[in-house]
Amino acid sequence: MNSRKTAIFRLDLTAQATLYFSMKSFSPAFLVCLLFSTIVIAQPDGIKGKIISNYGETLKVSDIDIETDVSAEFKVIFDVAKSSDDKSIINKYIITAARFLNMHADAGMDTNQLKVAITIHGMAWQDVLSNEAYREKFGVDNPNVELINQLTEAGADIIICGQTAEFHGITKQNANPNVKFALSAMTALLQYQQNGYTFIKF
Repeated sequence: MNSRKTAIFRLDLTAQATLYFSMKSFSPAFLVCLLFSTIVIAQPDGIKGKIISNYGETLKVSDIDIETDVSAEFKVIFDVAKSSDDKSIINKYIITAARFLNMHADAGMDTNQLKVAITIHGMAWQDVLSNEAYREKFGVDNPNVELINQLTEAGADIIICGQTAEFHGITKQNANPNVKFALSAMTALLQYQQNGYTFIKF
């Protein structure tokens, strides 16, 4: 091996050794993150809602086996008892109601075929406060106000459990004016199901 090739060979070995010992100094978790940071995954474009325009984007499903009966009437009541730990972040479970409306409208159903109600209790009580009451309690604007307002405009019933409301001091004076009060979430769930609504729990 001539002197020039010997120099290149030694340089290459030095570089490999440096890389090897440098990699050894990193934790396995770091190396995994480094590996996946180089992988780019294309995300499908969301479909903006036809009914709730600012919330509840959906995705197009191209290969469906269970066809959607667009001639039917869908009546559903969602039970929401969880909320975001970060008080500046919207409740993703309430967004699900918007997604339900939007995806079925996109599938070809009319608004009058879609009946939606939501019972609110548990830790989700705070999400139905007026913006003023929410800001006074948590120091930020209520991120759920506009979503609840748009759902109400679309015909959805947003129902606060009366027992939860009493326990946490929620009244018609400090709640979002579009929220309806029931004796309890159980009462509302029972009566809506007796009227043909299908129960979905979160």
